[in-house]
Amino acid sequence: MYILKTEHSFDSAHFLANYKGKCSNIHGHRWRVEVEVQAKELMEDGQLEGMVVDFGDLKRVVKDLVDAYDHALIIEQGTMRQETLKCLEQDGFRMIIVDFRPTAENFAAFFFKEIKAKGFGVKRVIVYETPINSAAYEESGMN
Repeated sequence: MYILKTEHSFDSAHFLANYKGKCSNIHGHRWRVEVEVQAKELMEDGQLEGMVVDFGDLKRVVKDLVDAYDHALIIEQGTMRQETLKCLEQDGFRMIIVDFRPTAENFAAFFFKEIKAKGFGVKRVIVYETPINSAAYEESGMN
């Protein structure tokens, strides 16, 4: 099995609603996203001969996906009052509403599925919330 890995990072803020602890408050992270793609065989001809995928294509997809979350307040849908959201919006804050709790675990699964949908044979996605704490998502078998 051949495996390629690339990574990209983004800075954002989030909070965990209904959590008893520090993470219930708005706080920020430098999230690091590692993406591994795999293939049983290398391309046999053409420009991609001897490759799993073109690194440039993989890096571009990961960067575009990850950059979309950079310097934003990530909010789980339904966890903030509409009045608060409206005030933040009026004050010019960039917010992204997601339909999942914004944990490293959920981001790993989210990025995995988004990259897989772009046609890559994703093996694993690891999301670092801090330099030493990460969550990974992978599916069994080839993707």
